[in-house]
Amino acid sequence: MTAIRKFPDLLPGFSWRDIEVNGVRIRTATGGNGPPLLMLHGHPQMHLTWHKVAPALAKRFTIVAPDLRGYGDSAKPEGGTDHANYSKRAMAADLVDVMHQLGFERFMVVGHDRGGRVAHRMALDAPQEVEKTGADRYRTDSNDVCPDQYGIRPTLLLVVFLIQPAPLPERLISGDPDFFLESHIAGQIKIPGSVDPRVMAEYRRCYADPAMRHAACEDYRAAAGIDLVHDANDADRRIEVPLLALWGARGTVGALYDVVETWREKAVDVRGYAIDCGHSPQEEAPAELLHRLDAFL
Repeated sequence: MTAIRKFPDLLPGFSWRDIEVNGVRIRTATGGNGPPLLMLHGHPQMHLTWHKVAPALAKRFTIVAPDLRGYGDSAKPEGGTDHANYSKRAMAADLVDVMHQLGFERFMVVGHDRGGRVAHRMALDAPQEVEKTGADRYRTDSNDVCPDQYGIRPTLLLVVFLIQPAPLPERLISGDPDFFLESHIAGQIKIPGSVDPRVMAEYRRCYADPAMRHAACEDYRAAAGIDLVHDANDADRRIEVPLLALWGARGTVGALYDVVETWREKAVDVRGYAIDCGHSPQEEAPAELLHRLDAFL
């Protein structure tokens, strides 16, 4: 078991624990008081991606910021048949159970990148638990996310690489994982210097683990396979709770899609705004992100 690392300088007042759900261990940071708000990171990050906004939100909400299965210091199971252990359905089920174990039957969700995809699936699979959701770029508070069948296109080259059968991408990344990680993040960030060096060091530490790199590939393989099957089965369903879509004005998604209209095909109540940044508003434009989340939540 990975030792529980604590980051009081980045998330003051927070505590960290491991929570066992569905046969996996989920590293979880919690802090604050008030209504529960679940915050889900994307690839290639972990929960510290929220460090510029979570302490401020913790003044009004009880923040729960886990590492998704396969990422950070959470457990990294094998992908299984059809990569189903990294389906967004499996990830969403983990986090619903995490919230239940923490005593929260209903909660709000903010998700960035992969976390937005997980939030979207959660809103469909556990509608009685989810009150509001937001997506950053690829899905629900969808932070810089569009639904999978749309959002897979802007990162096509990365997707085509990571979904290749194991161990091709894993072996190639292993040649210089720091270079791959830092190049990937640098390509997404449009405001230089936005990633705190302490946080980048944690991203590097986690990505140095071959099990995490394999899990990330399995996550993308699931997105290109079983997740699309789950989405097709739910093609006639729409998210019933209010959804806020935010995206980076300097990024790819807003340039390719009418983000709000795209989400209206998948949700009943949608509003959305562009933020002057690249792919990661939580790191590049935290004040604007907080302003939009405060107004919505």
